[in-house]
Amino acid sequence: MAVTIQDRTELSATIRAYLELTKTRIVLLLLFTTIVTMVIAAKGVPPLAILLPTLIGGTLAPAGAGAINQYLDRDLDAKMARTARRPIPSGRVSPQNALLYGLTLITGGVLILGVWVNWLAAGLALAGALYYVVLYTLLLKRNTALNIVIGGGAGAIPVLVGWAAVTGTLNIEAWLLFAIVFYWTPPHSWALAILVNTDYARAGVPMMPVARGLPTTYRQILLYSVLLLLISLSPALVVGGSLGIIYALSALILGLGLIWMAIRLMRISTKAMARTAYKYSTFYLAFLFLAMLVDIAL
Repeated sequence: MAVTIQDRTELSATIRAYLELTKTRIVLLLLFTTIVTMVIAAKGVPPLAILLPTLIGGTLAPAGAGAINQYLDRDLDAKMARTARRPIPSGRVSPQNALLYGLTLITGGVLILGVWVNWLAAGLALAGALYYVVLYTLLLKRNTALNIVIGGGAGAIPVLVGWAAVTGTLNIEAWLLFAIVFYWTPPHSWALAILVNTDYARAGVPMMPVARGLPTTYRQILLYSVLLLLISLSPALVVGGSLGIIYALSALILGLGLIWMAIRLMRISTKAMARTAYKYSTFYLAFLFLAMLVDIAL
């Protein structure tokens, strides 16, 4: 039977819907941090026999967690303008299929890491998925304004996966990279929360701007930006570590930029400024890890 244009169109739409379930942009950023961490741990490009399965498994596990997150949050997503067009509330993917899809991705990712890399990396990937699904989505998100502060660990675990994949262990450098992503998450997420404050209030989600108000959120963003600057400099200070002056200068400049954005947000309390701060925070993490690559290469 010939495949019609309509069949191809429907197939393409289905593929796009399932990709949306995985929160692809977030996964790609996490994957980049994983790759950089592997290069640092290996002090160069790791063997392809380790790199490729780590990238595959390290993509599937958080992608599956993202799909299950959307399954669990489907009632909230339907109430918010920003998320109402997601695959489940829009009816493009059934809740049951989304749940099965997420579980399959996590299982596949963990097994790939365990069989072809090592079981420490696999266990960390599973821990990251459970952290995001159970601790953040089920326990924290709807119940406390500290949801992002504690839940940020989920996005930081991929760097541990990358380090463990190369070395089979975790050391101080791995945990410092973990801390960078952990402390980056609150200012990044709160800037977004300011942009969609009305949505979160309508859905009853106690994000910081809803639960504590904008002035408190601005102060918290500034506080975490200062802490992040200090923590981001620490990998260059580790005796015998892999990162040096190029990374340290980049971390200083990028960190001061993030602090300046936080100060401007306090002074210019507008959605436009919050959007600028949110975009900068995204570029901040990408360029900080890119600076690590450049430092290692040179």
